[in-house]
Amino acid sequence: MTGPALVEVADEVVADLKKKLVDPNSSLPEKYRVLFSLRNVKGAAAHDALELALKDDSALFRHDVAFCLGQRQDSRAVQVLTSILHDNNEHPMVRHEAGEALGAIGTEECLTPLREHQQDAVLEVAETCQLALQRIEWLKAHPEAGDEESPYYSVDPTPALPASTPTEELRQVLLDENRTMFERYSALFALRNKGGDEAVAALGAVFGARSALLKHEVAYVMGQMLDKKAVDFLGGVLKNPEEHAMVRHEAAEALGAIADRVTLELLRQYAADPEPIVAHSCVVALDVLEFEQSGGFEYADKGAAAAGAGGETAPAKRPICPCRG
Repeated sequence: MTGPALVEVADEVVADLKKKLVDPNSSLPEKYRVLFSLRNVKGAAAHDALELALKDDSALFRHDVAFCLGQRQDSRAVQVLTSILHDNNEHPMVRHEAGEALGAIGTEECLTPLREHQQDAVLEVAETCQLALQRIEWLKAHPEAGDEESPYYSVDPTPALPASTPTEELRQVLLDENRTMFERYSALFALRNKGGDEAVAALGAVFGARSALLKHEVAYVMGQMLDKKAVDFLGGVLKNPEEHAMVRHEAAEALGAIADRVTLELLRQYAADPEPIVAHSCVVALDVLEFEQSGGFEYADKGAAAAGAGGETAPAKRPICPCRG
């Protein structure tokens, strides 16, 4: 269960990216292009630049920086991710992503902070830490799975159930409120890997479930799948002001990844949403959508892409536009 391979890039390229990342005049889309260039770069310099980005004013951006640190699976990030997880003044979505990132890194030193927060007062943080601990334990019991590459080049929070599992059985597991979150996530990723109309319909049914964490992951994988049949589901989530912000944000980014012209006006409308996380997600999604429609291949800083530090294949996926949740 490994993510994309990291690449060697000249020090001056990383230094230039770092400068853009902390420049107060850089727009949010510009910073995202830099972020997803740095994510793919080997070495301490890229790691240090990402740590600096955790001081950004945007909670949405900080949460995606934490996501990138987890996808890199670099143990140097454990200390800063632990600090974020411990910080009750940090936005819950950022803390959730820090917990998920610790699970993705999966070393022994990740266990203590995850155990300390598996009963966190914030439900989404608690559920994330429980999943992360179960992922680490599962990988210990199945060491051969550690080298498997996701078909979407992402480090997923849980393994997928076998591809041979019937779609209806996966749907039942996914929608069963009495199942563990680990089981439901495993069914979720199996449906993503299967693809097709029935899988999209099963995933879409989750938006009636109670767990915001589960719903946000469904929105995320719909963006990975790039199936236009998901647009109606995602649009309904984005339009619902009563839905959890982390779910609406993932829906917006997924719509940007799918890059259907139908989504353009919807994203423009909600780029002015009163919830900053949703509004910022729409701004970034519009940038990705414009990038897709221009025929671009790698969502990344142009200079970095030319130097070999490409971002996510457009679209990539978990990662999609280009964020995680």
